[in-house]
Amino acid sequence: MLKVGLIGIGFMGRGHLENYLKLESEGYPIRLTAICDIDENKFNNIFVPGNIDIGNKKYDFSKYNLYTDIDEMLEKENLDYVDIALPTYLHAEASIKALNKGIHVLCEKPMALNVEECKAMIDASEKNNKKLMIAQCLRFFPQYEYLKECVETKRFGRVTGAYFFRGGATPKWSYNNWLLKKEISGGALLDQHIHDVDTINWIFGVPKAVSTIGANVIPGSGYDIVSTRYIYDGNSVITAEDDWTLNGDYGFQMLFRVNFERGNIIFEKGKLTVNPNDGESFNPDLPAEDGYYREIKYFIDSILNDKPIDIVSPYSTMETIRIAQAEMESAEKKGEKVHL
Repeated sequence: MLKVGLIGIGFMGRGHLENYLKLESEGYPIRLTAICDIDENKFNNIFVPGNIDIGNKKYDFSKYNLYTDIDEMLEKENLDYVDIALPTYLHAEASIKALNKGIHVLCEKPMALNVEECKAMIDASEKNNKKLMIAQCLRFFPQYEYLKECVETKRFGRVTGAYFFRGGATPKWSYNNWLLKKEISGGALLDQHIHDVDTINWIFGVPKAVSTIGANVIPGSGYDIVSTRYIYDGNSVITAEDDWTLNGDYGFQMLFRVNFERGNIIFEKGKLTVNPNDGESFNPDLPAEDGYYREIKYFIDSILNDKPIDIVSPYSTMETIRIAQAEMESAEKKGEKVHL
């Protein structure tokens, strides 16, 4: 039975909490024993909803040991691993503290603010022989897994073009508004666009270069709108865009359109459609569970069975941060190509 501590119950942390409740109800050998958050109001179910429909229930916190200080929780609790869902600028510090206590770490995306912090996290993991995994959840979403399999097997030939997008309302739900402070969140580019940066890294590998145009709309928040062209050998056109200024009734959207020599695959409004050039369109039969549930289950299994973190290795997610940093540099240079 693995004992788990959850650090941070903003809306993503509450999404993790819901999956621990689900896993426990299914009889999985884990038990969430402790929760830590600096804001005690959250323990009274006083929350601000996020941009997706997770973590919006009422929870019974009486069955957990509750803390407002990470150091106190790590000292008092006998934990097997911690799940860190804190603001980005705290990821490295909190992860390293836990790893140095001999505790495995599952940390929310993005891995950290820069490559140097990522490397320090990896060093602590390796020094203490403890597992470190970053919750880049799209690697566990069935729709994205299906796309990766088609790219790798060339089921429809080689990729000729790929377009990824995510966007929605301006995030006004974060504690002390940290998401809209460039220095500690990295703006939409590092916080939200990072999902598609990671997907492109995972499926296509590290590009030779990037060219990025970014726009700051909200004072002090970094790039709120971003468009990046990823340059590889060959002539595939691979692009990702993000916009978190789509307020009003737009809601939240994540989508992709990928063209192959012999067809295309489109994911939009939660539906995956495959359009072969020589046959009828179809919707693949995919697992029902979402990536949030499957990533946590994968991490638990890696600990229980002492398996390496292959699907989302920390070295790979560090490369995602390196690509994002190159995008920031390109945006600062008005789209000038930056080589990796």
